[in-house]
Amino acid sequence: MTPDQRLWSRTRDDLVRAVESLGFRGELGEAIARHLGSPKAMERMISYLRYVKPKTEELVVDEMLAIRSEIDAWKEKKASEKANARYNEVLNYGLPGIDGPDNADE
Repeated sequence: MTPDQRLWSRTRDDLVRAVESLGFRGELGEAIARHLGSPKAMERMISYLRYVKPKTEELVVDEMLAIRSEIDAWKEKKASEKANARYNEVLNYGLPGIDGPDNADE
């Protein structure tokens, strides 16, 4: 097992224990871990569970969906920024291997 896999497994186990400590089934914690995907997102969820102590599974799932939504929005923003940077590069320097309009008379 790689160090990243060990970290993911340990964080998942912490999340399952946090869910169980609130009186919910461990399977809910397993499903949340799979849906969130990363240790950082699971740690955010663990913090929520420890400090808010939600009383219903619906509140737990709602927070999981909110965290996932924020992650997806961040990824979309980063992809958009990368595409915009590439577009600006093409505008400023032209496409590689193609002479721009400045070199048409030469």
